[in-house]
Amino acid sequence: MNPKYKIGDSRVLESREALDGTMIRRRRITSDGKYRFTTYERIELPMPTVIKKSGDRKNFDRDKLFISVKRSVGKFFNSDMEVEEVVDKTMGLIAEKGKDEISSREIGQAVLDVLAEINDVAYVRYASVFQEFKTLDDFERILKEQKEKKAKRK
Repeated sequence: MNPKYKIGDSRVLESREALDGTMIRRRRITSDGKYRFTTYERIELPMPTVIKKSGDRKNFDRDKLFISVKRSVGKFFNSDMEVEEVVDKTMGLIAEKGKDEISSREIGQAVLDVLAEINDVAYVRYASVFQEFKTLDDFERILKEQKEKKAKRK
């Protein structure tokens, strides 16, 4: 799209929900009719303040969560949209807690909870980073735990 055009210089051709109703996809056309483009509008959930390992408090940063998930397990997914889905589900779990503050450890655990349902290999990989695995025993333990959880669900 030509950078001189802004969203305000366009009109909506079509709108529809995307990604489990957490986003709205809008197909737009510029006012002169030359360019078409798509925008996504995300529903913002009120998010708690994050308590870091150091004790510092930071505002929740969705982009930081996306980058951390993509960096550690992005190659196990086919697209950034699948990583976005993991982040959206994680944020939903965090918001459901209804807390004003949440530890970074709880956020990592929420990511693991989502990954456990979606992709076993990504789950183990994220766990190895999040829990700072040092030995093969750490991998064996998490694999055993994941297998047991899956057996209980079936």
